[in-house]
Amino acid sequence: MLAPAPASPESAGMSKAALDRLENHLKQRYVDAGRFPGTQLLIYRRGKVVHSTAQGFADLERKAPVTDDTIFRIYSMTKPITTVAFMMLVEEGRVALDEPVHKYIPAWKNLGVFVAGTHPAFLTRPPTRPMLIVDLLRHTSGLTYGFQQRSNVDAAYRETQIGEVIKAGTLQTMIDDLAKIPLEFSPGEAWNYSVATDVVGYLIGLISGKPFEQFLKERIFDPLGMNDTDFFVPKEKAHRFAACYSAGVQIGMTAGEAKLTLQDDPATSSFLSPPSFISGGGGLCSTAADYLTFCRALLNGGELDGVRLLGPKTLKLMASNHLPGGVDLPAMSRSLFSEAAYNGIGFGLGFAVTMNPAQTLIAGSPGEFNWGGAATTSFFIDPAEELIMIFMTQVLPSSAYPLRRELRTMVYAAITDSNL
Repeated sequence: MLAPAPASPESAGMSKAALDRLENHLKQRYVDAGRFPGTQLLIYRRGKVVHSTAQGFADLERKAPVTDDTIFRIYSMTKPITTVAFMMLVEEGRVALDEPVHKYIPAWKNLGVFVAGTHPAFLTRPPTRPMLIVDLLRHTSGLTYGFQQRSNVDAAYRETQIGEVIKAGTLQTMIDDLAKIPLEFSPGEAWNYSVATDVVGYLIGLISGKPFEQFLKERIFDPLGMNDTDFFVPKEKAHRFAACYSAGVQIGMTAGEAKLTLQDDPATSSFLSPPSFISGGGGLCSTAADYLTFCRALLNGGELDGVRLLGPKTLKLMASNHLPGGVDLPAMSRSLFSEAAYNGIGFGLGFAVTMNPAQTLIAGSPGEFNWGGAATTSFFIDPAEELIMIFMTQVLPSSAYPLRRELRTMVYAAITDSNL
């Protein structure tokens, strides 16, 4: 794909002064203050890149700066890519959203719902209805993540290392292990951030008849020219791979001081070799430019420069709220952690979706969709305003700072000519 030419913010109805203010905010509050090693920010509007900046370091220890082609761990920003891939199979009539999951995973047919007990001795009850494919895509399946740390079920996930990006095992062993652990709740009764998208990756391989990672490469990455997006970083690109850090405060530090601890050294990272567990929920590495290409295809109704991933009606379906009863995430969520926590936000197929900007207390548009990754990467796409924002850094956890609220507020504040 040809990269869009840079243009002035004013040529696309945005304010350069406001975007400079946002960049200074990132520099002073996060980079200079030691909260982030470095940042990269891309803003695209009305077919133009109106803001593209990189500052600070991709690797503090080696003093390697963030550059336009720095490769980042995007963790849960893998989920929208996996979901788009699955919806390509839906469009081809090879699977339907209302089918029971046990049609494809027979071992899950008699999965029970947790009542009491600990692994491996659980007391369960039958679910009120079977788990459907749509439950996987909208996180209403009853599955969970081990890091939620709120129940005996997620304790069993931790014990068996289910859904961990860095682990021994394969997608098949994850499916086999999940057959032995009860659901948190009956499918459709609640929203819980979970390994469901890893299961979707497994189903893509099963239904397409080719390895999940091969499907993504052949159907999305190669056609779009997303040449730096993969489940590992090859040796010839390792010098562009960012370090990942943990946010934290040391004992004795004064208020406002920040401390970054190296969490994953790019010279020794497990991401430098192909993993055995191909995580559709969090396994990809990518660049801001590659992810912008993917987002441009979504903003453009599923097509970019002659390459069509999905039809516009399918994308509209994906970016609609699919939570039962039309409620927002806080009304249904049991997660102690997810990448979204606002009132007025629903969940579609692979994305969080803004339903009512007034309830979020943050500027935005109905129908804007978004997600983020564990290392504080994030993106949003606003079809009404023809707007994309992509932010990259590498700091765990994503909840350490209110950055996503600040980005959204300041990006929308830069719009001087609204489409609405």
